[in-house]
Amino acid sequence: SESRTAVLLEPFVHQVGGHMSMMKYDEHTVCKPLVSQELSFYESLPLAMSQFTPQYKGIVSVHLKKDSLGNLTLIASPSLQTESCGRLDNAVGGSSVTIWHKCKWAASTSTGSEHALVKWSHTQVTKTFKDSCPGKMLLRTDLPYRTDSLLEDTNGNQPERNSYNPWGLHCHRQHLNRMSSKHNENKLHQFLLLENVVSKYNYPCILDLKMGTRQHGDDASEEKKARHIKKCEQSTSASLGVRICGLQVYQADTGHFLCKDKYYGRKLSPEGFRQTLRQFLCNGNHLRTDLLEPIILRLKALLSVIRKQSSYRFYSSSLLIIYDGQEHKENMAPLDNHLHFQKTNCTTSHGTNHSKVDIRMIDFAHTTFKGSKCNHTTYDGPDHGYIFGLENLIKILQNISEGK
Repeated sequence: SESRTAVLLEPFVHQVGGHMSMMKYDEHTVCKPLVSQELSFYESLPLAMSQFTPQYKGIVSVHLKKDSLGNLTLIASPSLQTESCGRLDNAVGGSSVTIWHKCKWAASTSTGSEHALVKWSHTQVTKTFKDSCPGKMLLRTDLPYRTDSLLEDTNGNQPERNSYNPWGLHCHRQHLNRMSSKHNENKLHQFLLLENVVSKYNYPCILDLKMGTRQHGDDASEEKKARHIKKCEQSTSASLGVRICGLQVYQADTGHFLCKDKYYGRKLSPEGFRQTLRQFLCNGNHLRTDLLEPIILRLKALLSVIRKQSSYRFYSSSLLIIYDGQEHKENMAPLDNHLHFQKTNCTTSHGTNHSKVDIRMIDFAHTTFKGSKCNHTTYDGPDHGYIFGLENLIKILQNISEGK
């Protein structure tokens, strides 16, 4: 049989939130550790929801590898179907197609084709980020990560504003360390293959929102349950049904990304949430008024779908709002110091507007629904906590569009 080169998984440099490491499998595909409850969700995904979730592309086995210097890397073991499995965009029933990779790790004995195994140094991450995002990037020389907000000093200034978002690498390092401490190198781990929903953007601006008034899953221990309840009570999750888990927004005036992390999001008041939402739509020169109508329309469409999903509870899932920081000249508005502006003066059609933005639900490890193999409790009716968050999000964006 034709031999295939193993895939060295790269850190996904556009991960702005979450705690589980997302890896880049190829240009259009990311992968993450498989959780049976999340797999169950993707395998029985309601058709109406498929436009709001990443496309599910199957499962791949992943192998931890240590080189002679002790550096850790993750290697995916693709099957002979890898090339076709990565391109399911035109497949019928795309989101619910499952491709089971026949994934047995075969160590390469050929010196000529042996895969180079190196750690993800600062230089490599820099190159990965530049390759996936052609904008001018100023990167730090080291990547420490603390449990407080990395990107702000005590005065709320952002000394790190000229660097890329380090959250993905932080998650990647933690994940490698966990895997290496718990498992030996020969252990095969199953990962989900999912659509890279930001691959079409040159400068992906991403807002990660934790949705709903409850975050703990049905399987949470009492300790974890209490911890999540406290986080919700002390953040906008309780008052608005939504809180910020991370963001990156391209600043056209500097050519860099401005980043916020989940610790910043947890501390926000409802008014702080509104201001940060406004900041996410500001490119350093002006507010992107052209994005408001398409974002609101997509959120209303999602709201309509969620209202019809009886028994679903999307505990701890996130909602991504995505747009391209590379603005087309016809959409540019003059800078207004007070960020007040006229209602969207769109010269393009609604269809063109919709292509500017994307709204995607992600992270379904704690999602439960009637008939799920991992179901602990069956609920009636739609997820009212999620609906509450969506309604407030729409209301805030409408106020911004009206200059309030």
